[in-house]
Amino acid sequence: MLNDAKNKGYAVAHFNINNLEWTMYILEQMEKLKRPVILGVSEGAARYMGGFLVVSKMVSSLIETMHITIPVCLHVDHGSSFLVCKEAIDAGFTSVMIDASKYPLEENIKITKEVVSYAHERGISVEAEVGHIGGSEDNVSSTSFNATLEDAMTLYQETQIDAIAPALGSVHGLYKGEPNLDFKVMDEMRQHLPIPMVLHGGTGIEEMKIQKAISCGIAKININTELQIVWSKAVRKFLEENKEAYDPRKIIGSGKEAIQKRITEIVSLFEQNRK
Repeated sequence: MLNDAKNKGYAVAHFNINNLEWTMYILEQMEKLKRPVILGVSEGAARYMGGFLVVSKMVSSLIETMHITIPVCLHVDHGSSFLVCKEAIDAGFTSVMIDASKYPLEENIKITKEVVSYAHERGISVEAEVGHIGGSEDNVSSTSFNATLEDAMTLYQETQIDAIAPALGSVHGLYKGEPNLDFKVMDEMRQHLPIPMVLHGGTGIEEMKIQKAISCGIAKININTELQIVWSKAVRKFLEENKEAYDPRKIIGSGKEAIQKRITEIVSLFEQNRK
């Protein structure tokens, strides 16, 4: 997926899933659009849904029963350790992100190499982070520090990862002020790194900057908060207009149209300059 996006100048959408309904909405809409999709699962979301095995079985069952024909990648988002990534791989995930970026580069490389070795033996792709993408995700907050070209090259050469997420000014969650992406370093990485780059914290970045990032080599963009916001707004509106509502299926489902509408807009943006 990512190599095709890298070669053709577009970005694959990575949408985090939070429950059965969200997974269905995303799969249904991406099937309509006939576009590949990456379903991202954070450790917190996996725990909420019953564990990696439950999520894997849920996704594979939905692909079968919904007659999904598009490529679907089930991906661990910000796996914090080798054991977390191993558990997900053993459960049937097709891609993992090992995020050891909080450690010094040497330790990051050591942990990432262990994950790559286990994953590649089983045909599983690996994403890793260099620098540190801060912000707030799953109620965990951290500060940012930007990656350098030298560190990105070293991480790739030492580990042979399949995709790299360099911290270059994006943050998780909502931005406080304007996103300040380092397009100069991003473009330098595009010229020197043979693997696709990933942009985390896609919510809140203006469209022009998204397009610029894609032109600078970003082949995958992670979206989570943005869908949560449009879903929650739609649900609040439904509850205000239906104060006696109590059926969880109707309450949760009232956000479906908003999510699917935003998905279509996001995919269109990511593919605007596709070759």
